[in-house]
Amino acid sequence: MKWITRARPKTDRIACPWLIAKFIDPAAEILYVPAGRLLDEAERAGAISFDAPGARYDHRDGKCTFEVLIDDYDLGGDAALARLAKIVHAADIASEIGTDPAGPGLLAIGLGGLDAEPDDYRLLDRGRFVYDALYAWCRRQVPAPA
Repeated sequence: MKWITRARPKTDRIACPWLIAKFIDPAAEILYVPAGRLLDEAERAGAISFDAPGARYDHRDGKCTFEVLIDDYDLGGDAALARLAKIVHAADIASEIGTDPAGPGLLAIGLGGLDAEPDDYRLLDRGRFVYDALYAWCRRQVPAPA
């Protein structure tokens, strides 16, 4: 399936493709397009839109798109993923930056990534390791399943 979002990904638009590929749609094709063309391109490509106003998946009820996807795809039973969601939330929602101590670091990586890599697809490829590493760290932080 094709999934589509706004160009120049930072936090949610790197975290969501990682989540989609790992837990929702392993064969997902991620497309980045200019914000003003997102919904038209989603319709044209038959793609699932995310993290943009009017998208199928966007911020909802105070949650970032990463959290919305976790809820909508019933992934909340994974304690490490729930821990990672708190970090992504803090990094993605400016007024919530202080809600998790790892949030500012993830935001710094996201902002720095925009400066370090001009190609959105390469940025996504490079960012996948960050989320693999954070998820592995989160697995160490939560109790093992009984």
